Amino acid sequence: MIARIAELAAGYDQSGAFPAESLRIAHEAGLLTATIGKQYGGLGARAEESARILHRIGRGDPSVALIAAMTLNTHARQAVQPHWPEELYARLVKESFERPVLVNHARVEPELGSPARGGLPSTLARRTPDGWSLSGTKRFVTGAEGLDWFLVWATTDEPEPRVGTFLVPGGSPGIEITGRWDQLGLRASGSHDVTFQDVEIPYEHVIGIGPYGAAAEQDNRAGAALHLPLAALYLGVARAAQSFFHTFAQTRVPANLGHPVARTERFRRTAGEIEVLLTAAEELVFGGAARVDAADTSYTPEQALGARVLADRHGVRAVELAVRLLGNPGLARGNPLERHFRDIQCAPVHAPQEDISLLAIGTKALNP
Repeated sequence: MIARIAELAAGYDQSGAFPAESLRIAHEAGLLTATIGKQYGGLGARAEESARILHRIGRGDPSVALIAAMTLNTHARQAVQPHWPEELYARLVKESFERPVLVNHARVEPELGSPARGGLPSTLARRTPDGWSLSGTKRFVTGAEGLDWFLVWATTDEPEPRVGTFLVPGGSPGIEITGRWDQLGLRASGSHDVTFQDVEIPYEHVIGIGPYGAAAEQDNRAGAALHLPLAALYLGVARAAQSFFHTFAQTRVPANLGHPVARTERFRRTAGEIEVLLTAAEELVFGGAARVDAADTSYTPEQALGARVLADRHGVRAVELAVRLLGNPGLARGNPLERHFRDIQCAPVHAPQEDISLLAIGTKALNP
């Protein structure tokens, strides 16, 4: 299954098209519904299993893994703390078992930037006789072209404004992709800009609504169950790069050497360093996720943030080492390693970024 996703990855990377076929394969393998809670008829996979799923898909195509991650996280959050309207979530689950149903948050805005750095949305939810009407533009909405549900973070126009997440069906009139995703890496993730223009939804299609203020902003210390699986996703990319590096080393026989470069001390030393980097990172990520699942109260949000920081660093460094040793062949277009190198650059970009994480970790360290 992952092998087939990997086969399709290069084509999707070149075209930037939405990876519908790969997502269908992932769905048929049960990967898109793995985190649906047992109380809803699902398997109830939690942080560690989510991390391992995204690690596997990430080895094949991290664009597909990132789109899957957003849907998996939605179900995982609902399983732990139900917050969707009951009938609406029941419908979501039923459809999800039948076909790939994709869900993602729409939070980042052109003026605001990432909510991880503070601030509140300018996207506006107006009260109407029948519900809400949403207007505003969101950026970097992963999987935008294929989303069945947009979870839109917006401010109400009430006399005392509130902030909440509005559940918007993907086919609603007034939704338009207004900026195309054209990045160095994860080119098939479809993380486009999306504009909502007077999009109407029922009154009850809102979750987590609360007072306008600091309490509505993003808590960067929370969310270990998402940070760790995301880190695992990119470690999957690094493992794919490592696999190509090994194949190259074992099959490349320079005329002046007379045997594979894998026998040389230079390649063996680098192979060892890459393995140490990735093994250590996986121990931190999978081990931390297991502690989250076990409700280990000694495992802090700061430790999860730290695991994410180190995993991202190790993954980027491991791929960089492979590319550096291969030289020009490693950066040739159409070479899987070149694509892995581009994709791994996206790892440190996800919120909360390293400086925000280190600030939270350092603040806790200085004020235990």
